[in-house]
Amino acid sequence: MFTRNRLLVFFSILGISQLFGQERPNIVFIFSDDHAYQAVSAYGSVLNETPNIDRLATEGMLFDRCYVTNSICGPQRATIQTGKYSHKNGFLRNGNHFDGNQKTFPKLLQKAGYQTAVIGKWHLGEHMPPKGYDYSEVLIGQGPYYNPPMLKDENGDGKQERIQHTGYTSDIISDLTLAWLKNGREPNKPFMLMTQHKAPHRNWQPGPKYLTKYDDQVMPEPATLFEDYNIRLKAHRDQAMQIDRDLNANDLKLVSPTNLTPEQLKTWTNAYRYKNNRFLDSPLTGVPEIRWKYQRYIKDYLRSIDSVDEAVGEILDYLDESGLADNTIVIYTSDQGFYLGEHGWFDKRWIYEESLKTPFIVRWPGTVKTGSKNEDIVSPIDFAATFLEIAGHSVPEDWDGRSILPILKGDTPNDWRKFLYYHYYEYPGWHLVRRHYGIVDGRYKLIHFYEDDVDEWELIDLVADPLEQKNFFHDPKYELIVHSLGRELERLRMQLDVPDEDPKASFMQGDTPERYLGLLR
Repeated sequence: MFTRNRLLVFFSILGISQLFGQERPNIVFIFSDDHAYQAVSAYGSVLNETPNIDRLATEGMLFDRCYVTNSICGPQRATIQTGKYSHKNGFLRNGNHFDGNQKTFPKLLQKAGYQTAVIGKWHLGEHMPPKGYDYSEVLIGQGPYYNPPMLKDENGDGKQERIQHTGYTSDIISDLTLAWLKNGREPNKPFMLMTQHKAPHRNWQPGPKYLTKYDDQVMPEPATLFEDYNIRLKAHRDQAMQIDRDLNANDLKLVSPTNLTPEQLKTWTNAYRYKNNRFLDSPLTGVPEIRWKYQRYIKDYLRSIDSVDEAVGEILDYLDESGLADNTIVIYTSDQGFYLGEHGWFDKRWIYEESLKTPFIVRWPGTVKTGSKNEDIVSPIDFAATFLEIAGHSVPEDWDGRSILPILKGDTPNDWRKFLYYHYYEYPGWHLVRRHYGIVDGRYKLIHFYEDDVDEWELIDLVADPLEQKNFFHDPKYELIVHSLGRELERLRMQLDVPDEDPKASFMQGDTPERYLGLLR
């Protein structure tokens, strides 16, 4: 028997169905891990070509200011699921457990009549299966680059089966994605599919097809590869993510992966043996050694991306062949940006451009203007609200993100944000980047590093110093700007209910800088 509330829900869904019919668009969300915008040719990469990702930009909208709220894998994924900042969704740093019982966008999409699926990297903990998905098949933790075991929940009922796959992980994720599109979904329902790659996450193991690509090239070095940390803040000096000292033998492929099949190992060894012997027979030191490490790192990183770009092309081709393309929104993005030698670094975490800004490209035939570029400040925290508005479902009032649907239609609201709040918590932690928060507006950044032994402020001016090497905080010429940004920073902290003291979830028992230095080196 229907209760009054059940009737209201029934008629609400019926109304949505009648309003949209089968015209409600499908959503394909392609998500990579640590893909820097500097390694997307649509963003002007001088390093590589990404023709399939570029196709999305040619046929859709490229966002030039998609800023993350916490530049680290798990927390950014939790933000996408919940539309909330880390201090509200409870996932502040890697190692936290995601509370899948809270309100998330896939659950609400299901209520709106969408079929949902997630395939690939989940990275929000294995303590509970992904919730809100009719189908999931996800990597366990970080997952390996080759021969990954995955957890499969075929019916969305929380019963997971461990599946052992053989092959290269990017290829496997692509194959599983295409299989679900072809045979796993209900053809008469709109769907939202998240296909999420491990690549190009550390330690950048290329697929068999690309192991020797770029061997005959010398990649251009970033202008700040040889950064002088002596003129920087203590927070900059004390990190552990420098190319010259913090890349290990696994990163540099001086040792082979331990989980390869005999055939895979033979292919791998043939690709690296000669290159490695040349380096080991004539050891380098100083600047030549740093240059060698950079070339090895950046080529393997780009090779990993090549497999992701190939997977994007396979999806686009299938959408064309199946007739789904015209009514399917395709999104390409990453959990955050990444350092490709800028400031002498690899990894992410900082509020600076390379890790703050993530690629974000949207193709929506008939709605998004082809070949368009947008410079509004948007964020992955907006994705959940956007998906709901596209589906015709209301957006929860307590979410921090805001739907970018008007922007996709070319009509930016007059009250759209001019500033974004950022907050990084993971210290002590991998790479020892200090906790910091700040505010960005597309030109200026006001940043506060805070720890027991660090209390430092920094002001960045991207016009005066696009490489972000100078601190203008104490420059008298910037006094009014510091004051204005400081007021806006406090306003945002109050609006977002940021606690004065970091939540307990941001700390992990037993964490010390020395522990992580021991693990890293």
